[in-house]
Amino acid sequence: MKNWSSRFDEGLNPFIEKFNASIEFDISLLQEDLDCSIVHAQMLGRQGIISPAEAIQIQKGLEQIRQESLQEKFPTEVTAEDVHYAVENRLIEIIGAVGKKLHSGRSRNDQVGTDLRLWLRRKIDQIDQKLNCLQRILLITAQKNIQTLIPGYTHLQRAQPLSLAHHLLAYIEMFQRDRDRLVDVRKRVNISPLGAAALAGTSLPIDRLFTSKELGFEDIYYNSLDAVSDRDFAVEFSSAAALIMVHLSRLSEEIILWASDEFAFVSLTDRCATGSSLMPQKKNPDVPELIRGKSGRVFGHLIGLLSIMKGLPMAYNKDLQEDKEPLFDTVKTVMNAVEAMSIVFDEGLEFLKDNLSEKVSSDFSNATDVADYLVKKGIPFRQAYEIVGALVKLCIKRDILLRDLTLNEWKEISPAFSEDIFDRLIPQQVVASRTSLGGTSFERVAEQLENWTSRLNS
Repeated sequence: MKNWSSRFDEGLNPFIEKFNASIEFDISLLQEDLDCSIVHAQMLGRQGIISPAEAIQIQKGLEQIRQESLQEKFPTEVTAEDVHYAVENRLIEIIGAVGKKLHSGRSRNDQVGTDLRLWLRRKIDQIDQKLNCLQRILLITAQKNIQTLIPGYTHLQRAQPLSLAHHLLAYIEMFQRDRDRLVDVRKRVNISPLGAAALAGTSLPIDRLFTSKELGFEDIYYNSLDAVSDRDFAVEFSSAAALIMVHLSRLSEEIILWASDEFAFVSLTDRCATGSSLMPQKKNPDVPELIRGKSGRVFGHLIGLLSIMKGLPMAYNKDLQEDKEPLFDTVKTVMNAVEAMSIVFDEGLEFLKDNLSEKVSSDFSNATDVADYLVKKGIPFRQAYEIVGALVKLCIKRDILLRDLTLNEWKEISPAFSEDIFDRLIPQQVVASRTSLGGTSFERVAEQLENWTSRLNS
């Protein structure tokens, strides 16, 4: 019999019963539901709504259910409808009629909202730890590659050479913004709806501040309607998760390009690459490709949650049952993707330093430095820009690089050039000269590595 069945003369159609049930996925909230119910029982006993002895009996029964769940003996039949009924029904089986008193002063509406927040709060902390781990691995890789140069691109066209460490530090910055967003989202996750009941509060003398504090919440909802209907925190988290996946996908795309024969910046180790079923020479970047692909499902979940919420009247509606599967899958996908990327950088890539050195020495990415050289000689930048453009055009026509021009050829273009121009063309010098704050010079990169070492260890 259902907890609400005395209102009805007939049972549900078997298909509708299954269609209506959420136990298959909201069983993920079991531990949080037990935590919530234990504290609720404590409060009921403190407030005299049930006796202290009954409160202790209920708590012991709930702890028995926890042990059963840890031993994988807790039943999860569809007939329980959801995790909340499953716990309550099992509690009544264990301790009898006293178990029926647990639900005093609350509804499934505020109960599920509380469980979901407890669950997501824990998952946010776990994701933050995984992002921290990824940052540390990127930092270690960067520390080994301060002097390693890599072509920098705009519009996917060669632009200027960079320290590889500088390139990796850009992603450490991105993931720090992701962590900062999670901290901010967590503040709004960490508000308790427990005690708002179905939508209007309760006439029983409950203590919402007690349950909030015991469950580790920072505050409570002060409007019972908002408490049971709010899912902003889930949408906000999904938005932050989508940005995490954007950053992981961008990094994945670069790895995929770098591993191609056309770029040949990295080689994939056997630990993180797969082969082709047909072509024996292939080594495929499946991990970054999967991360790139999985970003789409997280974006879809965000849109799905927004679509669920956009037309809901106050207060709780059954539509909100549909918030869990996208939220659960978003958390799982993000956690797995972050961990996979950590493994890729820890043991799945080898930077081909000789190839990288050859790449940055065989293009015109030092052209801006020639213009800057002329600026320091007193020539206006736009005039210097035109002079260097003419030089590049001449070199392309002759199929040579700037370094191949003779000093006389430089001077024919502009008498401002002297012997020291050849030093300015060396890629290491080009990178070393970018000393502005936030630049790629080895000096600035070393400062940032020291800064991030301190930040990530604090």
